[in-house]
Amino acid sequence: MYEAFYGFREKPFSILPDPSFLYLSRKHRMALDLLEYGMMNQAGFNVITGEIGTGKTTLMRHVLNQLDRDVTVGLISNTHRSFGELLQWILFAFKLEHRGKEKVEMFQDFLDFLIEQYAQRRRTLLIVDEAQNMSADTLEELRMLSNVNADKDQVLQVILVGQAGLRDTLRRPEMEQFAQRIAVDYHLEPLDLQDTHAYIYHRIKVAGGDGVRLFDAAACDAIFDHSRGIPRLINLLCDTALVYGFAEQKPSIDSRKVDDVARDKRKGGIFPSQENKRQPPSTSSPAPEVLHQSMSPPDEESYATDIELIYRAFDTEMARGGTKGRK
Repeated sequence: MYEAFYGFREKPFSILPDPSFLYLSRKHRMALDLLEYGMMNQAGFNVITGEIGTGKTTLMRHVLNQLDRDVTVGLISNTHRSFGELLQWILFAFKLEHRGKEKVEMFQDFLDFLIEQYAQRRRTLLIVDEAQNMSADTLEELRMLSNVNADKDQVLQVILVGQAGLRDTLRRPEMEQFAQRIAVDYHLEPLDLQDTHAYIYHRIKVAGGDGVRLFDAAACDAIFDHSRGIPRLINLLCDTALVYGFAEQKPSIDSRKVDDVARDKRKGGIFPSQENKRQPPSTSSPAPEVLHQSMSPPDEESYATDIELIYRAFDTEMARGGTKGRK
């Protein structure tokens, strides 16, 4: 709509995650460096959390684009409250057949898949986005699935990405074993004022425009005040301000125009008010539970026996290849 008027090749402030527009603030750079460290050192569990709209998904898409070709990636991004059976989603993420199978059979298929990937000298990475929706029981099941090591090699690596509620769940006393396995843990905070300026100019430059000419310092200050430094809200304000500016044929956006946009957004009751300060995550209420299980688990005693038999078979198979199997 306004791209040609302002000299853009494309829209600079889309709210859709796009790694080509990734701005590495000091905080995002730290998160990226830690993830790269975790991948290089075969860390079992890596956890990245942050407020809504702080750029977690965009950062993860950048990580995916940078992965080596010897990494097989499975992505779970649909962890809503009726999430259902974890193993079904894991098999689906790795494009393995999951329909009409019992839990133990799915577990065996997944272990066979891990063995095959390891034999081909490939690493297996599972990424779970919006992981704050996973219950403690589901996270514990994921920990049990990760109990497959071969010598010093981590057969399965996991990256959990989610909002602050994920950290609340992992802090529970019953999650101590899981927490001790987390090698990388970083919480993304919103941008500060300096990074907000740089973020706006960076995205405009990537899109082919001139940020300093288009948004002056006062306008960027106003955007920071209204957005609290949250990248998604910055995008929303900047995009709408450009629409307003185009409608009025204004060559640049000033702070008054930003204030007008924010005021109009708040009238709809969706955009947060300036009085809504960031609140620390609550520890009084539990994380959302899985409300629906798509499959009924087998009898608990027989299920545990079957799982142990599968692990023994896995150890035997790995030993044939000169490894020690599960530790």
